[in-house]
Amino acid sequence: MKTIASLLFAFPVLAGSLLAADKPNIILLFPDDVGLGNVSACGADLYKTPNIDLLAKTGLRFAQCYAMPQCSPSRCVTLTGRYPFRTGLLKNNIAPMPDPKREVMIPTVMKQAGYVTASVGKWHVGGLLASDWGFDEYIQFAGSGRYWRGDSAQSKYYYVNGQKHDLAEGQYMPDLMHEFLVNFMTKHKEKPFFVYYPMAHIHGTITRTPDSKPGADEKQLYVDNIAYMDKLVGKLVAELERLGIREKTLILFAGDNGTSGDYCKTATVNGRSLYGHKLSLDEGGSRVPLICSWPGVTPPGKVLNDLVDFSDFFTTFADLGGAKLPEGVKLDGHSFAPQLRGEKGTPRDWIYVQLGGSWYVRNQGFKLNESGELFDMSDAPFAEKPVTNEAEKAKLQAVLKELNPLGGVVAAAKKNKGDKKGKKGKKNGTTEVVPPENDKPEAE
Repeated sequence: MKTIASLLFAFPVLAGSLLAADKPNIILLFPDDVGLGNVSACGADLYKTPNIDLLAKTGLRFAQCYAMPQCSPSRCVTLTGRYPFRTGLLKNNIAPMPDPKREVMIPTVMKQAGYVTASVGKWHVGGLLASDWGFDEYIQFAGSGRYWRGDSAQSKYYYVNGQKHDLAEGQYMPDLMHEFLVNFMTKHKEKPFFVYYPMAHIHGTITRTPDSKPGADEKQLYVDNIAYMDKLVGKLVAELERLGIREKTLILFAGDNGTSGDYCKTATVNGRSLYGHKLSLDEGGSRVPLICSWPGVTPPGKVLNDLVDFSDFFTTFADLGGAKLPEGVKLDGHSFAPQLRGEKGTPRDWIYVQLGGSWYVRNQGFKLNESGELFDMSDAPFAEKPVTNEAEKAKLQAVLKELNPLGGVVAAAKKNKGDKKGKKGKKNGTTEVVPPENDKPEAE
């Protein structure tokens, strides 16, 4: 029986009429813990993001995009196009971790379609480096919130293409990431490129930015971090314009999960609080911004209610790049490339979200969880109302039966099913599971 790894060598390079020059550059901006209430284009009341808003004005916004509600599972689903029960990465820092011998990540597929690839920022998808999963180039740092040189080992270094570098006093990790990205784009501007850009902001611990004023409290620093994230988005767009490649570059902006912990109290949308937050299997934990801007292609200022989940990125990027999907691999994604071109496409009927040994499936009107509880989602993302509706329940039960999450890798999570609420952090009220200090570049 052939392994997935052996099948990779059998992938033919696409020999169709799609020339390399016709393939868009693709940059996936993947900010950390950025929910709907952190982006003004999505209706955030307190936080202003003018550069991200401009992407929405010149592009397409999906109002119903769903992540997994925690960092590692969300990233793994994005890069593999496969739900957590298939890969085994059910939550942060839990074995078994995904293995390149069993899984195919999107850079491998895009490279065989003529793309050069890069990963820029936090990895957190198992203990390996981005290069082990097929990225040509990468910059990777040791953990969230450690953006200045500090006392811990994890805040003293970062990796660039396999080389460990010292983080000098006064250097700001998000700026180094931006510089790496600019150099990568400049070097490869004549080729189609794919960039996976897991941005640093706004994961805790919340610290000062280069633009913060001395003595700012944590509330102000949180505002500063959102503003600096938005500033980096603006700088990226400016660099694409300087290089003369903005018109052939698709930028996607999507939070990796919902807003974290106590920060949800101020992350309101149109005057209302979202129901749930990061690490909860509620709308506030998984419903995230998705903004897509490709000048001259994406319909400007359009908002779609089509359902999207993070498994869709893999198939969409392969579709846009003319890449052949891997054989012998069960992919869960649906391509939304037609919608990016202003076409109707074939929108999903449902999305799936999982954290550990708990999950749910959701369509436009209702949500069913692993315990058989049904919720009316007509007032989502602000409320979820338990209801009895046997017809709707049967529809969603049929979806779960076909998916069969219990047939996947859930045994480890079932031992600790109650931990979906997570472990509260000491400083910032988040519910991130924090591992011991170590020298692994993927530690958080």
